[in-house]
Amino acid sequence: MRRPTLLGTFGVMVLLGAGCGIPAASDVRVDGKGGAATEAGVISRGSEPPTRTASGTLQEVFVRNFLSAAAGEPDRAYERVKAFVAPEDKIRLQDKKGSEVALNVVRLREAVYTPNRDLTTTVKITVQQIGVLRANGTLAPPVATETEYEFGLRSASFDGGVDDDRAGLYIIDPPNVLLLSDTALRQYYQDETIYFWSSDRTRLVPDQRYRPQAVPVERRVNEVVKWLVGGPSDWLRPGVVGLPDRTELINNATGGNGRWEVNLDMPSDDQNGIDQLITQIAWSLGDLPGQLELKIRNNAQPVVILGERRNSHALYPHAASPLRFGVYDGAIHPLDFEGEPSGTVPLAPEVNRNVVSASLGFAKDRRILAAMVVTGSKNRYRLAVGTGVEPVSVLSRSSTEYSSISRPVWLRMVDSRPGRGLVVADGQLYRFDETARMYQMPLNLPSGEVTAVAAALDGQRVALIAGGRLYVAAVNLDGGGVSIGPPRELVTSLTNPTAVDWGREDQLVVAGSVGQPALYEISVDGALETPLRTDLGAKVNHLTAYPSNRGVRAPSGAYMYEVNGVAYRSSPFERIEPSRVRGIAPVPAGVRQSNPSAPFFLY
Repeated sequence: MRRPTLLGTFGVMVLLGAGCGIPAASDVRVDGKGGAATEAGVISRGSEPPTRTASGTLQEVFVRNFLSAAAGEPDRAYERVKAFVAPEDKIRLQDKKGSEVALNVVRLREAVYTPNRDLTTTVKITVQQIGVLRANGTLAPPVATETEYEFGLRSASFDGGVDDDRAGLYIIDPPNVLLLSDTALRQYYQDETIYFWSSDRTRLVPDQRYRPQAVPVERRVNEVVKWLVGGPSDWLRPGVVGLPDRTELINNATGGNGRWEVNLDMPSDDQNGIDQLITQIAWSLGDLPGQLELKIRNNAQPVVILGERRNSHALYPHAASPLRFGVYDGAIHPLDFEGEPSGTVPLAPEVNRNVVSASLGFAKDRRILAAMVVTGSKNRYRLAVGTGVEPVSVLSRSSTEYSSISRPVWLRMVDSRPGRGLVVADGQLYRFDETARMYQMPLNLPSGEVTAVAAALDGQRVALIAGGRLYVAAVNLDGGGVSIGPPRELVTSLTNPTAVDWGREDQLVVAGSVGQPALYEISVDGALETPLRTDLGAKVNHLTAYPSNRGVRAPSGAYMYEVNGVAYRSSPFERIEPSRVRGIAPVPAGVRQSNPSAPFFLY
């Protein structure tokens, strides 16, 4: 018997978490999620989402489970979701197969439950569209624009005529789309990193994927190789190269007793390319131990021990333990914290003055790369750049002064090419060279000025804030130039972002607002969020992070920031006091001491 789902008119109360059955008459209930990100470690992982009857007649739990049902291996997604749908409504969901299976990942904002006089309930959920989870494990930008979905609930006991809570609930009038909550994405998928060679084939570049927890561990090698054969994520493609065209996996990757065999039909016999592929597979398998035997058209390559290959081919060969620095009274100084190494300023005293913010790095030959924003005339600023052996004593300055310049960032190189960096000046993105020459970078973005830029440790990916929105983009360094691919906007809970940096290979540290100024860690596709600090009190105008990686252990405080002229570090959280600044003269009694500002890492 078909029952209508008419919206009733009742009072309103807020209910978080508790559920109930379907009464004959009751109030509207609002389950307000508020868009809060998930605290790290709160959600326990599982392999399979709950079944339809797991929630009994608890409506909020049932809806949450319904928004998890699509999680898992793609070929059974429609089957799992249809198990929640009433028999008379299953036809409303039109099945797709294979690579066409895509899940609309949403962030649940609010759920409103309205009981109807026919014992059904109308549910209206408000969501933020995050992206489309494809069968290849990539999270593509959202396609759907809906901010609300409406469907009904009815008791499954109607079918048998017996009022039995164990029969559970059914969805009626379901949306014709597979929905997956961001909570379910975190809970039932393992976020993994695979790697592609940069466009100039000098380094490996991370690419984020999601593997269902339900996929057996023994199939992990097969899934990773299929991802590599399928090519990089769309946004990353301008900065990397995939496997040769027409590369295919011959049968499935097999393994046992710590030995894995991968057989590829690859139209190339270039031994250097094959060797690079072995390195690519080894790193894409994470910390998986054992041996790899790669075959090209059934011709076996020498067996490689995965751990030894990773150890002998470092992801970031020139990365080092980070040292903390900051600006104090217009000069760069080391910052000293107990238990951490501390360095010396790699600049000669005569050039270490009038500094507003800075970025220091190492070239392949251990030359110092220094880029600084220095004061100019009448509240204007210049970019000053110097390179050479420590201490750098000569700086070149930009030919133009600007009313505002962001902290510059270097694009890390693994070869002997000259250093190149990025900086934002007067709302435009520029690249600069070792002589401080600046060249405006065209960006395919909606109107709005650029306010921040940050470079990943691999030097092939950047994060941008432009027009009050957060983006990531690939960098192409092939042919000696620098170009940036089409930026991808990240959909997050944060609004009005003010600062960004890379905290990990696949995570950004972002300052913005969630009703009040906050710092969040956000995945490179925007899907996974973790609040870091929500009690800032004012907006962050300076942010720097050390991108933790597999080659160097992260320091105890992985990011530093500045609010209202006061600098802080994380883990443990503390204000950076003048006592942490090395090499400054004591301040006479009664004289107000300056605060250290614009902290940064040298690595």
